[in-house]
Amino acid sequence: METLYARLSYQFRDADLLRRALRHCSAGKDNNERLEFLGDAVLGMIVSQLLFHTFPDASEGELSRLRARLVQQTTLAALARDLNLGQYLSLGPGELKAGGANRDSMLADAFEALVSALYLDGGLDLCAARVHQWFQPLLKLNKAQATSKDPKTRLQEYLQARKQPLPQYRILDIAGQDHAQHFHVECQVTLLRAPTNGSGNSRKEAEQQAALQVLSQLGLDDGA
Repeated sequence: METLYARLSYQFRDADLLRRALRHCSAGKDNNERLEFLGDAVLGMIVSQLLFHTFPDASEGELSRLRARLVQQTTLAALARDLNLGQYLSLGPGELKAGGANRDSMLADAFEALVSALYLDGGLDLCAARVHQWFQPLLKLNKAQATSKDPKTRLQEYLQARKQPLPQYRILDIAGQDHAQHFHVECQVTLLRAPTNGSGNSRKEAEQQAALQVLSQLGLDDGA
């Protein structure tokens, strides 16, 4: 754990707390599920406070959209990879064989559990300092980029402003096993003759991609 301590710039007083944060439920009891629950709330609060002070002129909606982007699974998994958390995860044989240590969902859960462990072991100030350190580079975008609306929201608002029917999304295919599904969807709008397609590791991600394709065909892919 010494290498991980160095990456965290923190020496845990309770090393077992950190081990539990990195122990997946597939590895047995005393796993990180409860820590993940607490970490989700702690992370949301710290990130909300960070955004509140970083963007003093942002509206509630803008702050909510940015927070959702920052604490989404893909972002947390990327931060976990930066810390090389995957190599420290304790997994059951099945998850090890399936490559669970590389899966976004598992890495994101471990990151939340780690935040919880830092909070319980070092206190809120220490935990907030580490969260700020990890998330500050993600805030170096300008405000317009950082608080921009997602493609589905932009498309819906565009259609509503022109009194057009809302877009219709339909799943075309779901590939892969339950723990690693890949979705293919289409998006139909009255302004286009043919539907657009999108794909992703979740239905939401696939729908966002399909909506982005609609915006592109309408000449709105620059964030307008």
